[in-house]
Amino acid sequence: MSRIGKQIIEIPAGVTVTIQDSVITVTGSKGTLTHTIPADIHVEVKDNVVTCTVARASKQSKAQWGTTRAIIARLIEGVSVGIKKQLELHGVGYRASVKGKNLELLVGYSHPVLIEAPENISFTVEKEVITVEGIDAVVVGQIASNIRKVRKPEPYKGKGIRYVGEHVRRKVGKVVGATA
Repeated sequence: MSRIGKQIIEIPAGVTVTIQDSVITVTGSKGTLTHTIPADIHVEVKDNVVTCTVARASKQSKAQWGTTRAIIARLIEGVSVGIKKQLELHGVGYRASVKGKNLELLVGYSHPVLIEAPENISFTVEKEVITVEGIDAVVVGQIASNIRKVRKPEPYKGKGIRYVGEHVRRKVGKVVGATA
């Protein structure tokens, strides 16, 4: 039985949740998001609370129960306060800047790398911290992942782009002139 799926989701003030034909629509101050609910999951909105239950008990529906509840919670969070991911640059001469809506990275290549911002996504750069903000958690996470892929942190010197708070496991370099 899903411990996550059993939890209720409280709807904050200013957010409306509607369900029509197995499509949930969440509208808030930041925008509107929709998601298709799996057939075996029953979602009910009542008294500013969203609850998820299993309509038909099967292995597949039990697996989707907690996931559906988590997705709905992220939709509500996204339209009310927004989703934010932060990355940091480590390396001599590594820089990032915002050019219009796009992000320009100078991370050791012979050319700058330009990351285009999709709709409802914004970039901000403060010192060596890049912030990706938006309302859809999936899109924000994918853009942050694409930025990290430009220059992954390498294990010997730790240079590269990493999430704030991410620990990079360091390796010991080869020993020159080892004596036996």
